[in-house]
Amino acid sequence: MPRPSKRPRYTLEQNLQPQSETQGLEGAQFLVAEEEASSSSTCSSSFPLSSSSSSCYPLIPSTPEEVSATGTPSTSQSSRTSSSPSAAMAVSLSSNSAAGSSSPEEEGASISQAPPDPEALLRDAIDDKVADLVQFLLFKYQTKELITEAEMLTTVIKEYQDHFPVIFREASECMQLVFGVDVKEVDPTNHSYVLTNTLGLTYDGMLSGDQGVPKTGILILILSIIFLEGNCVPEEKIWKALSVIGVYAGREHFIYGEPQKLITDDWVQERYLEYRQVPNSNPARYEFLWGPRTHAETSKMKVLEFLANVNGSDPRSFPLWYEEALRDEDERAQASVVAMDVTTAMASESARAVASSSSCPE
Repeated sequence: MPRPSKRPRYTLEQNLQPQSETQGLEGAQFLVAEEEASSSSTCSSSFPLSSSSSSCYPLIPSTPEEVSATGTPSTSQSSRTSSSPSAAMAVSLSSNSAAGSSSPEEEGASISQAPPDPEALLRDAIDDKVADLVQFLLFKYQTKELITEAEMLTTVIKEYQDHFPVIFREASECMQLVFGVDVKEVDPTNHSYVLTNTLGLTYDGMLSGDQGVPKTGILILILSIIFLEGNCVPEEKIWKALSVIGVYAGREHFIYGEPQKLITDDWVQERYLEYRQVPNSNPARYEFLWGPRTHAETSKMKVLEFLANVNGSDPRSFPLWYEEALRDEDERAQASVVAMDVTTAMASESARAVASSSSCPE
């Protein structure tokens, strides 16, 4: 698998704030991606949709107090953003832009006088190793092979073994958020790992024998938006959200291919998404819901736990969504009991019928 060239980084603000009791399902506010010209942290140097320790899944549920009707962040939100890593990056970019107004001679002189930053050089080297490890993990995902820490150290990490915990953590985050693949330890003694689809989903968007990459990450993002938005989302809101991470309808994406086909065709045919016309809409508008396969393979609680984990929080920090997820768990449990009772009754009836037909006449 050829290694992709370095690409600009798109950092998304980590700001999944705990809900207040009065908060409704106001949905997800999406911040504009900030493009970083230099090499990025984590695997975003090669995969622009990646997460890092300073960025997060692009789902930012907002309370009415945080965002006004015009979509402008309130003072409280702005103050939070000003202290965030992505805000610091924005300041840095602004500074670089201002510095760009100097003459070429001055710029060249400042560059020549600036000594190399050892920390920056190390960060660049770690970035490269994260990207290498992600590609190694993707290969192992395709071949369905077990992975050991020893193999990662000797094959990929090599002379940077002291930094393996950081490299492994960031590569694992990238695998989960971009590709929808979890890196799970199965043997703590030998430190061996398996790669499984996030949320228990069984289809990864790859055709049989496909040499591409798993595409479950974008499905998980859409399922999360649908849940946070009240279980039904207009199509235009989905595309607006995806545009934040550089995914557009009709435009080929280097990870997800043609997104419109993937989302409105493949995922719908696989019954992960329901795509229906908005009632009484003229001209016709469409909306997305969870499909029956999503309900069968995962749950609202799993999605909420995933989002909370990504943001270093607890599902209980979002009481309205947590209560909805609990109701969903109760309904699932009741449906399971009913299904079991029906199955038992049918089995008993079948057994009685067999016994009756096989009994000897007097």
